[in-house]
Amino acid sequence: MIKIQKKNFSLSEENKKLSKKNSGAIVTFIGIVRGEKKTKKIQSIYIECYLKMAEKELKKVEMIANKKWKLNNCIIIHRYGKIRPEEKIVYVATSAEHRKNAFKACEFIMDYLKTKAPFWKKEQGEIESRWVDARETDDQAANRWHK
Repeated sequence: MIKIQKKNFSLSEENKKLSKKNSGAIVTFIGIVRGEKKTKKIQSIYIECYLKMAEKELKKVEMIANKKWKLNNCIIIHRYGKIRPEEKIVYVATSAEHRKNAFKACEFIMDYLKTKAPFWKKEQGEIESRWVDARETDDQAANRWHK
């Protein structure tokens, strides 16, 4: 299930959707906005996306994860628009018969979201704002899946 939305989401509601027969493991990842980054305060972030492209790309990564790790269920929620510190940005949940598959699939999806998904993030500080690029460490993490 893919959701790209402005509004916040309920963890308990999303978690209820994960149970399925033969699921021995459920792994979730929740990304939130930090209030500080190094010594700078972050007042908000703004995430832009082209909805149709983002939906297409997220469905593709979901399909790859489902196929490669034999998932019973997968939920990817990514927000866009203005998001404040301590609010949720992203939710990735995977369930599988075995924990290793659920963990690997969740990590694979997050690495994709950090580096390849068509979302653009701008941090708004107290004085200035700046567009955020993927870090080299994010790219390295994502590249390990291509080996």
